[in-house]
Amino acid sequence: MTTIQTVATPLAPDAHADTRAVLLNQVSWGAIFAGAVTALVTQVIVNLVGVGVGLASVGTSAADNPSASTASMGAGIWFVASGIVASLAGGLIAGRLSGKPLPGAAALHGLVSWAVTTLVVLYLLTSAASGLVGGTLSTVSGALGGAGTLVGGTVQTAAQAAAPSLAKISNPLDGIEQKVRQQTAGQDPQAARDAAVAAIKALFTGDASQKQQAEARAADALAKAQNIPIDQARQQIQDYETQYDQAVATAKQKAEAAAVTAKSAATQGAFYAALALILGALAAFLGGRLGAPKPAALLGAYETPRV
Repeated sequence: MTTIQTVATPLAPDAHADTRAVLLNQVSWGAIFAGAVTALVTQVIVNLVGVGVGLASVGTSAADNPSASTASMGAGIWFVASGIVASLAGGLIAGRLSGKPLPGAAALHGLVSWAVTTLVVLYLLTSAASGLVGGTLSTVSGALGGAGTLVGGTVQTAAQAAAPSLAKISNPLDGIEQKVRQQTAGQDPQAARDAAVAAIKALFTGDASQKQQAEARAADALAKAQNIPIDQARQQIQDYETQYDQAVATAKQKAEAAAVTAKSAATQGAFYAALALILGALAAFLGGRLGAPKPAALLGAYETPRV
């Protein structure tokens, strides 16, 4: 009876090197997710500390409190700094748990961990899941940066930047209506005054092709309401038209200024946000590189001979 013996052929040196290279560069998703969780928790903790510091700086009187711009700037700087610290901590954990003694591979694990953290934050802030776990994040960010502050206190959302200018824009017809009612007060019944106001409103809001007819009706109604000659009423109508055109031009200028302010604020906000993300990515990359285990600690695991 013939006995067949199988002899294990040792791997060639090249195959052994290839296997080791694959093991050293293989992605460890467990380490990446661990780093992402660490970064999220670290950012929440650091931001809560910032909330405590901010509340402690608020005094009982307005004179003791810092200005709004100073508080906003400090909050923005703290928020960016907390993101960098959290990215560094997450990258460090991801690089250490990756088990890759190569600094480059461990650094890439930290960078991917930062990317996962960023996606999770965006998901929580833009989806229904924010109602479950995003409450804490929104509370922290709201207490830190205010309702509309992005970074540095000088950057506001477009709506907030435009609101002060837009709030000053009044209806051009309001002043004209008030002037008509004041000029006709005490001279004619309420119906005559209302008729004059309605005719003048129709002049400014009606069809431009029927402007002459509207002017004639408005002058006639105004003459009856004020008991003045028709020529004098026409002159008042022309004065009202001049006042209306000036008010419209002023409102247009304010709206354009508000649009420019909103555009500038949105542009600055985009650049500051991009800079904050880049700094976070660099911190995560550096953390992963610093967290890479020493080659000597893992050398035995890769070189252990089979018994």
